[in-house]
Amino acid sequence: MIPRILIVAGSDSGGGAGIQADIRAVTMLGGHAMTAITAITAQNTLGVQAVHPVPPAMVAQQMTSVLDDIGVDAVKIGMIGSAAIAETVADLLEPLDVPIVFDPVMIATSGATLADDATIAAFRRLMRIATVVTPNLPELAALGGEAAVLAHGGYLLAKGGHAEGDMVVDRLIGPQGVLAILRGPRIDTRHSHGTGCTLASALATGLGAGLPVEVAFARAVRLVRAALAAAPGLGAGHGPIGHTLGLVPFDMLEDECPA
Repeated sequence: MIPRILIVAGSDSGGGAGIQADIRAVTMLGGHAMTAITAITAQNTLGVQAVHPVPPAMVAQQMTSVLDDIGVDAVKIGMIGSAAIAETVADLLEPLDVPIVFDPVMIATSGATLADDATIAAFRRLMRIATVVTPNLPELAALGGEAAVLAHGGYLLAKGGHAEGDMVVDRLIGPQGVLAILRGPRIDTRHSHGTGCTLASALATGLGAGLPVEVAFARAVRLVRAALAAAPGLGAGHGPIGHTLGLVPFDMLEDECPA
């Protein structure tokens, strides 16, 4: 059966990140994408001009409508919008026995703040129910570091795109230590909008299809790197990556999977 992926995240009017990127990533990897939109944003490649959170009751209704009829094999959580929405989402997801990927979105690629202090505090509950948490390095620091995230019992996908150097190193870490490391040359482009959303949704699709977490991790990172290389160059700022990959090679990094 096609993996059914519920995406709980905000909408990006510019089509680069958020629900729009999530749907494309899930579709590219053969899943069926379903959505519960937490916030409506007015944004483009230059930044976020406005954010309008969706009422928590409406977020809950979107989720319930999907869960009661179509069902779900995995969940991806992205931009939350408010602390109240975070609590609502946690209430509905806690009883489920499916993989949950939590991308703790705090700041957009353009630098716009997408989560206030109360919302970030509410992330702790979402981390407790998550199978994998996928922060970039600034987000990981804001969450208290690797030990704080791993204390919740799931996996940590520590993204390395914000680090210095010519190589990008992404690590999959479990309670017992590092499970896999993926290294690849840094792709020099300002068109990187949507990488985090794409990675988390791709990972959720792999887990929803029953792949081992290490395999789903490697496939998700490869998709992001190929999409970065295929970025169409839209807009005057941080443009979207290229989910429609064309002829871009899908194998652009080295695997390191410690025993």
